[in-house]
Amino acid sequence: MSIEIKVPPLPESVTDATLVNWRKKAGETVRRDENLVDLETDKVVLEVPAPADGRLQEIRAGDGATVNAGQVIALLEEGAPRSEAETASAKKPTPPAPAKRPERPTAPPIAPSARKLADEHGLAPEQIEGHGRDGRISKTDVLAHLERTAGSAPAAPAATQAPGGAVRRVPMTRIRARIAERLRESNLNAVMLTSFNEVDLGRVIEIRNSLRERFEKAHGVRLGFMSFFVKAAILALKRFPVINASIEGNEIVYHDTWDIGIAVASPRGLVVPVVRGADALGFAEIETRIAHFAEQARSGTLALQDLEGGTFTITNGGVFGSLVSTPIINPPQSAILGMHKIQDRPMAVGGSVVIRPMMYLALTYDHRLVDGQEAVQFLVCVKESLEDPSRLLLEL
Repeated sequence: MSIEIKVPPLPESVTDATLVNWRKKAGETVRRDENLVDLETDKVVLEVPAPADGRLQEIRAGDGATVNAGQVIALLEEGAPRSEAETASAKKPTPPAPAKRPERPTAPPIAPSARKLADEHGLAPEQIEGHGRDGRISKTDVLAHLERTAGSAPAAPAATQAPGGAVRRVPMTRIRARIAERLRESNLNAVMLTSFNEVDLGRVIEIRNSLRERFEKAHGVRLGFMSFFVKAAILALKRFPVINASIEGNEIVYHDTWDIGIAVASPRGLVVPVVRGADALGFAEIETRIAHFAEQARSGTLALQDLEGGTFTITNGGVFGSLVSTPIINPPQSAILGMHKIQDRPMAVGGSVVIRPMMYLALTYDHRLVDGQEAVQFLVCVKESLEDPSRLLLEL
């Protein structure tokens, strides 16, 4: 019996997807739940698993095709594939031949479309980080590599150089194009203003240093700074609920949930998975979910639902060395908190100058909804909670 392999359902905000590369060829046997093909939307890369054991009978949409939800992209002939032992027993006995150990390939597995693109740009597979099964390199991985190295790539041969210097044109990935679209949308539809403050993280660092080892042994996850900032932000959002709200038409929508988006860098661009119900989670649960999201972002396995429905976002440019910045709102949210690099600076404390680990905080907000007074008070609340972390335990 033939089973239709269809594009899985896409959310309302996503109209179609790009078929990145097939993991199997027509005629090959597959196992149930084995990934058959990668699909890239403007948010995430989806895997389409085999619904049953069988043989990939026919492929109806090739690499690079644009496909829609529910579209039939292949046919699977159902039936458990024979094991090697079964296949061998079914064959007529033949004289044994000297066994030859297959040589292990030195290069990582790479999809045909990815190899073609890599060859066009003079790239060896060993230069590219693959995020598929067993490190397989997809066309998306090659495009992401080209994006990351756009400023340091060697010049093209003289015959292909444009007047005035070399020019390379690389198509945007769907995710990068969606990021560009959303940032433009944010700039067009919001009146953004950024307020700044600074926080002394000495107490938080002391807690991390003294409890980090015990925390990791007890919970199996690293104790980072983000859980402190999530807790401090939620406490401030509860005091100033308008910052957790959004605008819909002529109405203000106040959210009674605290679903915190955490900006995460991935090879395909910045993504913002959401820690839902973060107010009810402990430090370990928050750190575990963030670590899980970060790993999924790197491997391209984030689910669409993980990226939807956030009410407030936190982004940490400090991991890349940023000292101060003005983050851009993640629509339809009304504010975003920016963390930055921790830097030892001389500070006046109790009439003396001492060196303290300081961080600049930035809150970008939609001035149509949030007044400057509320934004400043929100930052002060976050600052006070981090400088005296006992407030987080007592919600003061």
